[in-house]
Amino acid sequence: MFDQRTMHGAYFALAAYGFWGVAPIYFKLLGHVSPIEILCHRVIWSVFLLLGILAYTGQLAALRVTRRQLGLCLVTAILLSINWLIFIDAIISNNIVEASLGYFINPLVNVFLGMLFLREYLRPLQWIAISIAALGIGFQVFTLGALPWVSLALAFSFGFYGLIRKSLQLHPVGGLAIETLMMLPPALACLAWFYSQGAVSFAHIDRSTDVLLMLGGVVTSFPLLCFAAAVGRLSLTAAGMFQYLAPSLTLVIAIVIFNEAFGIERLITFACIWVALLIFSIEALHHHRRISLRLKTNLL
Repeated sequence: MFDQRTMHGAYFALAAYGFWGVAPIYFKLLGHVSPIEILCHRVIWSVFLLLGILAYTGQLAALRVTRRQLGLCLVTAILLSINWLIFIDAIISNNIVEASLGYFINPLVNVFLGMLFLREYLRPLQWIAISIAALGIGFQVFTLGALPWVSLALAFSFGFYGLIRKSLQLHPVGGLAIETLMMLPPALACLAWFYSQGAVSFAHIDRSTDVLLMLGGVVTSFPLLCFAAAVGRLSLTAAGMFQYLAPSLTLVIAIVIFNEAFGIERLITFACIWVALLIFSIEALHHHRRISLRLKTNLL
């Protein structure tokens, strides 16, 4: 039986990953706006909303960081802005299928980066999972003659982002607020340049476009808050099981709603990734149980 705290954690995880999964619909509604301008508004309105949340909850102290943390936050801010821009551009340019593939690959990339930079030991089944995923990507290169650059860029930019953020140990909302504050000056400068060129969309098209752009802060912050609430109530293993919901929903939306192509070549690539993730998830679950049993035995 699950206790009430765990159930609430599951609801928050469903809300977070479900929201991330349907986010392409929001960006599609802004398909007539430049991806860079969308990114700028996402940054600007996120700053207002995140600072408001921190002020309302009395957690403005989360913005206090060391000089080292501040320097690394600049790196994570750049990685996050690259990730957001690639994702937005992929949605608008009808590459939603490739975007979903990127987030299916991401957990495997995280394991690979942990091995390279944290000297984490890869267990045999993890090596098999990564090899199968690489085989799927290699098949796409062989059949289509090109790497899935969008997928790999999303997976590795977010992977490196997570790797650095893990070492910073920042407050989830406070950390993102610092990152968006660092993105704010370039975002404002970019919008000023758009305005000088007569290419700005905000306040120049219609009211619905303005409202959608302003909602960029909610699109950024709402799932993050739900995710933070989920991981506070669930084990990391349990929370990790929900992460495949977002790219799965994105893939369904790409095929069913936006009629993106999903031929046999992509199907085989995705099948390899799904098999790899299945092996990876089962192995992680069994490893977690073995460690738990070992700890309980040692305590007895």
